[in-house]
Amino acid sequence: MSESPLGKQIKEQEVRKLRARQRAAHTIWFGFGMSGLIGWSVAVPAVLGALLGLWIDNHHPGVHSWTLALLGAGLALGCANAWHWVDKEDKAMRDESEGKDD
Repeated sequence: MSESPLGKQIKEQEVRKLRARQRAAHTIWFGFGMSGLIGWSVAVPAVLGALLGLWIDNHHPGVHSWTLALLGAGLALGCANAWHWVDKEDKAMRDESEGKDD
């Protein structure tokens, strides 16, 4: 027996509600974890860039500061990395809310 369009719509809504209830308990912890991941993904490349710049400045002094340049490059790389993670999670949440399992 085939379902009516209204029956299908109600079934889809019920499935979404059940999924949301299952995720509700760990949503706050997931948010904390994601913010920590984003913070580290920005901080680590910036610090590594600054340390590499300090090493270059100490061993090969020049007119321009490698520390500042590599700090900026590390920060840019970290921000791009954070953007990637946030975009990936946003797409996953949208796909999940639409019922896609790809």
